[in-house]
Amino acid sequence: MLKAENITKNYGQLAVLKGVDIAVEKAEIVSIVGSSGAGKSTLLHILGTLDSADSGNIFINNQQVNLLKGRELAAFRNKHIGFVFQFHHLLPEFSALENVSIPGWIAGRSKKEVEANAIVLLKRLGLEDRMENKPQQLSGGEQQRVAVARALINQPLIVFADEPTGNLDSKNAKELHELFVSLRDDFKQTFLIVTHNEELATMSNRRLYMKDGQIV
Repeated sequence: MLKAENITKNYGQLAVLKGVDIAVEKAEIVSIVGSSGAGKSTLLHILGTLDSADSGNIFINNQQVNLLKGRELAAFRNKHIGFVFQFHHLLPEFSALENVSIPGWIAGRSKKEVEANAIVLLKRLGLEDRMENKPQQLSGGEQQRVAVARALINQPLIVFADEPTGNLDSKNAKELHELFVSLRDDFKQTFLIVTHNEELATMSNRRLYMKDGQIV
């Protein structure tokens, strides 16, 4: 589902990524672990097309995404990639249902179809009674589940998650781990996760250790 070759990234004289190779299979959860400053989040953002590498090639479902530019890249990202961050980044003026629906509306899908899909996802994530609530009316765990539903609304090829449990207590973190596993098992969803959470890393199919800008 994802293959990247010889990814490098420098910030001035600082080499952050030093020729990283990585491959992730469909319906696989892969966690990247390592100390702060190892380059994990930088790599994730580059693989997710939110940032660009200085060199190297990235393929998602056999399409070379590092060659895409502008609107073409934005359309590919919207349709095929989901994101979950440490902070949920929900829009405060919109309900849970509307927050989940926004990427679908941006993709040009019908309002009715997108909302129907969003309702199914929110029910699947245990939020059937919270759909009309705005983010400030939700707990931290509920907000993060809304963010997961938003990441899934366009049925992405892969979900990139950057410290998704970093802002949650242990109970909500464990529930989110189990949710990722069930989404993999039930829907063949692919995840690449940067995490400091050892329990989440252990529940993954594979754990990759990153040190000094390389996967070791």
